[in-house]
Amino acid sequence: MNSTYTDYAEETLKDREISKENVELALLKPIILSEGKKGRKIAHKIFGTRLLRVVFETEANAYIVITAYYAKPERYIWK
Repeated sequence: MNSTYTDYAEETLKDREISKENVELALLKPIILSEGKKGRKIAHKIFGTRLLRVVFETEANAYIVITAYYAKPERYIWK
């Protein structure tokens, strides 16, 4: 699937120093995929000691990335 990025996503990825490569990895091979608000989905992927959360929608064969951010894994992943 192709990925497109909203203007907001482009801005926040730059501000938060998150690479599109890491976003793509999270979308293609998430460790967890959960439901977000407004019918959106959230892909989770661990990078080092941080958890990348990518909020996205799907439309016809494309991911539409809304935003992404790093978080502490223990906040979203339970044992």
